[in-house]
Amino acid sequence: MVKRKVGPVLAEILEAIEGIQTHTTGKSLAEFERDWLLRLGTQRALEIVSEACRHIPDELLNLAPDVPWKKIRGIGNVLRHEYHKIADDVIWVVVMENVPPLKAAIKTIQQSVGDEDRS
Repeated sequence: MVKRKVGPVLAEILEAIEGIQTHTTGKSLAEFERDWLLRLGTQRALEIVSEACRHIPDELLNLAPDVPWKKIRGIGNVLRHEYHKIADDVIWVVVMENVPPLKAAIKTIQQSVGDEDRS
């Protein structure tokens, strides 16, 4: 795996999370299930988050030990390879319950990264 600067990786994660939150806020599970583009866009954003998390060094992940980093890194494989098994209600729970604390953790990590690693 090619080593990437952490700053841009964290920015990509936050961009994906903010996209998810922007488009799902105020929606219900039923609305999410009916909106094909919203479902696929959300799944794609979660894939981006998953892959980008693989580029964060473990010492930075340790700043947020309560976050299930292994599961986050693994969900991308499920979304890419087992897409036919994905249940909308499971994705919805991830979005509603897991994305907000992940966003907070990424912001914490981002604050700990010096300006020299941001570009």
